[in-house]
Amino acid sequence: MLIKIHPEDPSHRLIKLVVDCLRQGGVIIYPTDTVYALGCDIRQSKAVQRVAQIKGIKAEKANFSLICDDLSYISELTKPFSTSIYKVMKKALPGPFTFILNANSNVPKLFQSKKKTVGIRIPENNIVRDIVRELGNPIISTSIYDDDEILEYTTDPELIHEKYEALVDMVVDGGFGDNQASTVLDCTGEELVVIREGKGNIEQVL
Repeated sequence: MLIKIHPEDPSHRLIKLVVDCLRQGGVIIYPTDTVYALGCDIRQSKAVQRVAQIKGIKAEKANFSLICDDLSYISELTKPFSTSIYKVMKKALPGPFTFILNANSNVPKLFQSKKKTVGIRIPENNIVRDIVRELGNPIISTSIYDDDEILEYTTDPELIHEKYEALVDMVVDGGFGDNQASTVLDCTGEELVVIREGKGNIEQVL
């Protein structure tokens, strides 16, 4: 199913439709402030396995990020971190950044793995943040890209739907996506380390 939602002013009725799908264990493709992503409700373990299967990886070894709607939920997933990292996150989020943090004991249970870290995203995208808010807990996020030798991200939601409609329950069309992934910052050690330079401008948030 392809469902069009206005990116600036998402319809509450349509957001509820997406959330109902997630609560029933559905797997969706949705827009972020970077590339389109594949995901599901973190509390639906069979859906988590399905997302891993679509990506061709084992769920317990997958580096899925979690999308939250604000910073308040993060403490339920991570071990305490420094004030300086919190300040950077407050400045950078919502925005095109993924923060890798030390996971607390809730994360391994959600992923049925021994995950010690977790990637956190709060995209500057009204649709996905409304979905997470309505759902009441984070959703999994993993980028979708074309299967060629160059890492090319598909930006057209209709083409995404064409390619994935047999694999997922719903594709949320929020307009054309970006073709640049998020900037990934590792905050698990003493120093903040840039793992991948993407859309986010690091100088502006440090």
